Order: sequence, then C-alpha cells, then structure tokens
Amino acid sequence: MQPATAIAVPRAKPKLVRRFFSLKRLQDNWQLYVLILPAFLSLLIFSYVPMYGVLIAFKDYMPSLGIWSSPWVGMKYFNQFFNSYYFWDLMRNTVGIQIYGLVVGFPLPIILALALNELKGGTWKKFSQTITYAPNFISVVVMGGMLVAFLDPSTGIINHALGLFGMKPIAFMSDPRWFKTVYVLSGVWQGTGWGSVIYLAALAGVDPTLHEAAIVDGATRLQRVWHINLPSIVPTMVILLIMNVGSLFSMGYEKVLLLQNPLNMSSSNVIATFVYQQGLINGAYSYAAAVGLFNSLINAILLIIVNNIARKVSQTSLW
Repeated sequence: MQPATAIAVPRAKPKLVRRFFSLKRLQDNWQLYVLILPAFLSLLIFSYVPMYGVLIAFKDYMPSLGIWSSPWVGMKYFNQFFNSYYFWDLMRNTVGIQIYGLVVGFPLPIILALALNELKGGTWKKFSQTITYAPNFISVVVMGGMLVAFLDPSTGIINHALGLFGMKPIAFMSDPRWFKTVYVLSGVWQGTGWGSVIYLAALAGVDPTLHEAAIVDGATRLQRVWHINLPSIVPTMVILLIMNVGSLFSMGYEKVLLLQNPLNMSSSNVIATFVYQQGLINGAYSYAAAVGLFNSLINAILLIIVNNIARKVSQTSLW
C-alpha cells in the first residue's frame, strides 16, 4: 500500500512579507502616490482636522479656556434650537428654496445638453455654449448687485419691461413672496449652462452605431434622442440627483445675505444665514456649531437614504 501523498497547503504570508510587498508596491507606483498626495493632504487638513472643533457644539465654549477646557453642556444647544420659535421657519425656508431649486434646476441642464448635442459643430454651437456657460463665471457679489439693480421698482429693467405690457411695478426684493423665485431663477440662469457640461461629456460616449442602426430603421431625431441619448445619461442623472438631494440643506449664505433685507426676512432667513448671524455676529459659537452640526447630519442622512433607494431602483449609486 503506497503512503499517502502530503498535500501542500498554502500558508498565509507573514506580516513582514505583506509589508514588504506593500513597500514594493509603493516603490513601483510612487509617482501615482505623489500625484494624489496634494488632494489627500488638502482633504485631511481642511475636512478632517477641523472636525475637532465640532466639540464646541457640546460645550459652553469660551475662547479664554479653549475647546478642551470649556465646560461640557451636552445637548443643551441642540435642545435650545429645536425648541425655539424660529426652528420650523428656518427649516421651511431652507427646504422650500432647495426643493424649488431642485425641481426647476435639475431637468434644465439635461434638456440643454441634449439640445446642444444635436447642434452640428460650427459657429452657432460655439456661440450657444459661450452664452450659456458665461453666467457661471459671474461672482456672487456681482450677481447680487445685478439682481438688485435689475429688479428695482423704479429704475430696474425688469419693471420697465413689465410697464411696456401695462403692468404695475413689482417690488421683487421687498416682497417675501418673490424671494424664493428670484433666488432660484437667478441660480438656474447662472448654473444651467455649466451644469450641462457633464451631461455633454456623457453624451460624447454614446456609441454612434446605435444612431446609425436607428436611422436605418427609420427613427426620427426626436426618437433617437428619447430612446438612445436619454437612456445613456441616466446613470449620470442618478448620481447627480443623489448628490443634489444629499446637499439639500447645504445652502450657502453668501447670496442670501446679499439679497436679504428686513422686508423679506420671513422668506430669506435660512439655516445658513442663521448660523452666520449667531456665530460671527452674535459670538454664540457653541450655539452656531450645534445648528451647523445638525444641518450636516441631516445632509448625511439624506445622502445615505437616497443612495440606498437609487441602488435598489436603478442599480446605480455612489457606493
């Protein structure tokens, strides 16, 4: 009877060997690591290191004592914000403006990209792209000044145009009912052209043979746009929708402050401007940090929820 042949069982590599291979991989690809190093350091320094300051949301922060030595107060400032009379007003204004902007502003870059993609290369296409991209490069301060000047009831060009049709001047900047519309439509005008760039890049990757086959089958241009171009950019649309919903509460305060005045405060006072006022003007650092942390947590929760829904529905997600 022959002796049983021993079966060689591969052993796990010792830690030192794995470390050697890691170092070897680092040496072989050091150029790539150097290339990514500035982005990594930027993310670490400006995004992760400042998270230490979140502690002041749970402390009664006093600059003379520093962050660590200031006394703990737990959830005091969170409860103060939740129980305040202006909590629901801030939430309603912030969510209202952002949802308004999402509903109006999200489809327009898609429509513009599909339209520009159908234009043949030439002067008209270049002119259209320049006209639609240019507003993105206008600074927020200049944009605020333009809106105030254009919407002035007595000298604004918009009210002069309305007067040509026999309409009375409208006080856009002092009427709270118009603030959301002015804010959203100006943002749509400024960002639609630039937002279409990523969709144009996605459309550039569409296989031309699909269009050739559709033309042979007698498909019209509109049918090709609907059945070929649009489905090809659906994954891009889903990713951008997830990111937009995930930043639903990440509303900047700069433009709102430029357009804000005592007459439209009931519609223009949002979480971002409240944090700015409490933290930088009133010096309530802990209170402002608590409100800002609450705002960030809501964004994170929305991002996770929408991402999971998108992954189940469309098989496309951020992770």
